[in-house]
Amino acid sequence: MKKILGVCIMIMLILASACGNVEMTSNPNNSSELKPATDESIIPKNTSEYCDIESINLDSEAEKYFYGTWKVEKHLGFANSYNDASEYPTGQKFIGDEIIIKQDFFSSKGLKNYSVYQYELKKPLYEITATCYNSDSFYRLYKIDIPDLNINDVVKVINISDPSTKIRVPLSFFVVNTDRLILLSEATIFELKKITD
Repeated sequence: MKKILGVCIMIMLILASACGNVEMTSNPNNSSELKPATDESIIPKNTSEYCDIESINLDSEAEKYFYGTWKVEKHLGFANSYNDASEYPTGQKFIGDEIIIKQDFFSSKGLKNYSVYQYELKKPLYEITATCYNSDSFYRLYKIDIPDLNINDVVKVINISDPSTKIRVPLSFFVVNTDRLILLSEATIFELKKITD
């Protein structure tokens, strides 16, 4: 009985997978010919379902964009998993503050309203800890909606560590397509604007 049940389940799975995403088309020569139901324009160019999770050094493309003095321009929202109550609902205490990111120096002392974020590091360790190849994979990992994030955007997640202790600073950065920088502070996200290189 168990063997018969197992065979039936296997046949049902095979039939279900064979029937998925197929539509019947009329053909004067053979009316039962099957044709895949796909519209090439709706298939994302990069279909990577998950983010690459590994700690690697900054690549030259990210370095070129990432280094500079940045101003917190606007509040974008919150992670959907939890809210940082200190910034809810508008995140106004970060707006206008500055962060300095150089190859051999990092300072978040410009985030004046929060003592917990006051870091100044010489020779900081910058790492790309995740690379997401589309908005779905990014959301799946971080549960954050970034406004205007498109299906084929590449997001590199950068973390910063103290070189002596290897302890991470409690701030992360999202570099989107090497032309947009987003700050993650707890569950709050902000758009940054480069003011100097």
